[in-house]
Amino acid sequence: MADPTLAATPRLIPLCALGGEIPRQTSFGALTLIERPDVALASLAPRGGMATPAPFGLTLPQPGRCASAGDMTALWSGPGQWMIAADGQADTDFAAAVQAQAPGASVTDQTDGWVWIDIASAARGAPLDRLLEKLVNLPPAALQPGRAARTGLHHLGVFVMRQGADRLAVLGMRSAAGSLWHALTQAAQRLETRP
Repeated sequence: MADPTLAATPRLIPLCALGGEIPRQTSFGALTLIERPDVALASLAPRGGMATPAPFGLTLPQPGRCASAGDMTALWSGPGQWMIAADGQADTDFAAAVQAQAPGASVTDQTDGWVWIDIASAARGAPLDRLLEKLVNLPPAALQPGRAARTGLHHLGVFVMRQGADRLAVLGMRSAAGSLWHALTQAAQRLETRP
């Protein structure tokens, strides 16, 4: 007789925030939306009296800004707080790497708590500007290249970063990834079909 404890070996498969084994991607006209599970995230908060660190050579941005250097991005997330992101490092201990760059600071792994969605435009910035007009209640100047904001998008709290004239990133809570994807794709689809 076979041992029943050996028969029930689980098959664990890592899933993206939107539930697939591979990242979701879709296009509507000039806009392409891409789920980015490869991006590692860590929050960084220097403790009282510490000088502001420059992890990985990043100058940590002022309120309403984001800054990039190579595959690293920093986003101001609150007074004395930043979110640090690294492309392609979600499978690493990125928080430990940030901690090594900012000894004594409070660092917390955020990778699995958020969904990161890139939106790229093949027609420069105009389609992104029209999309943002439909999604967030912010003046256009608040989301020019190099700018970032924490704002409401439908019923969700998100970070929106304009990383270039033709691209932006939206970060939302992983638990609401489906709702965020739905809101973004519906708005992009309406822009594509608008006369």
